[in-house]
Amino acid sequence: MISAAQTPLYEIKANLFKALAHPARIRVLELLAAAPDTAAPVSYLLAETGLEASHLSQHLATLRRHGVVTSARSANAVTYRLAHPKISELLAIARIFLLDSLADSNEQLRLAQELPGGHLQGSAS
Repeated sequence: MISAAQTPLYEIKANLFKALAHPARIRVLELLAAAPDTAAPVSYLLAETGLEASHLSQHLATLRRHGVVTSARSANAVTYRLAHPKISELLAIARIFLLDSLADSNEQLRLAQELPGGHLQGSAS
């Protein structure tokens, strides 16, 4: 069996992206990135995501297991924070990439709609 130290970097990166591969986890990370000190209590995350506590707990456990977030308990409150400040940057870069891709798609759609297509206009009737 391969040890964690022997795991190639591309496999580690793939596991990171697997950890991010759920909309609820992305939403949690965006909430943490926007929170003061990139940290927020579970009660805030529950209110903002609308998830059931058990579902949020599972998502947070996945993010924690992959080293994306850390947690700290103080009395009855558990606070989560981004494990590294570059996670905010990763989210921002992904957003820019996706917005640029959507802009390109919208432009392609606009250009396609401008193509002559008189023979297609009456085909639905």
